[in-house]
Amino acid sequence: MEPKQTIRVLDNDQGYITLLDHMGSEVDIVNAARVSYDKYTDTMRERDHKLLRYLIKNQHTSPLEMVVFKFEVYCPLFVTRQWFRHRMWSYNEVSRRYTSENIDFYIPQNFRKQDKKNKQVGSEQLDAQTQENLGREIEVATKQALQLYDNLLEKGVCREQARMVLPQNLMTKFIGRTDLNNLIKFLKLRDDSHSQWEIRVYAQAIKELIGTIVPTVIKECFHGDNAEN
Repeated sequence: MEPKQTIRVLDNDQGYITLLDHMGSEVDIVNAARVSYDKYTDTMRERDHKLLRYLIKNQHTSPLEMVVFKFEVYCPLFVTRQWFRHRMWSYNEVSRRYTSENIDFYIPQNFRKQDKKNKQVGSEQLDAQTQENLGREIEVATKQALQLYDNLLEKGVCREQARMVLPQNLMTKFIGRTDLNNLIKFLKLRDDSHSQWEIRVYAQAIKELIGTIVPTVIKECFHGDNAEN
């Protein structure tokens, strides 16, 4: 496949997502759709793009499952917990039961006020001075948590217990794999105005990473007449 592509995200580029591998392309989608007729093609022609648009518009999505993507994701723990709610992915994550190395924390530069109408999300940003002060407070808190963690390990506490004092802004790494159909569902939910910004930027990066592999699918799902957002 092509060289691995990585996009950095979050404040100060503290996170990233890498497209590790993929299987299949839009040709495989239309071939799966036409297998009932025992018909195949090697290249995408206009009628194939038309068929692809028809499949998406009419929600005949099982052929999309013939295309699979695998990513490496480096993100805060609280983003991972949102991500893992999407159960049609396969995941493997760095475990703090096995390693106490490469510990880092996400320190945001921008803090949002709680939206007055939507209990799920934040709205406009706090003033600059308040944001700067809060950033320093978070840095202090995470350093204290890390010191306590190191102290527990030095006193002989096992890693699987010591990790419980590490906060939700701990950066973690996981590998995730899913098919295109379920990836599109993920993107529709996570690149939405109601989604948390810290996971939304990953969804936007995924669109960019896969855009050259399945361009018609991306255009039809997110920029076509039937796009929902």
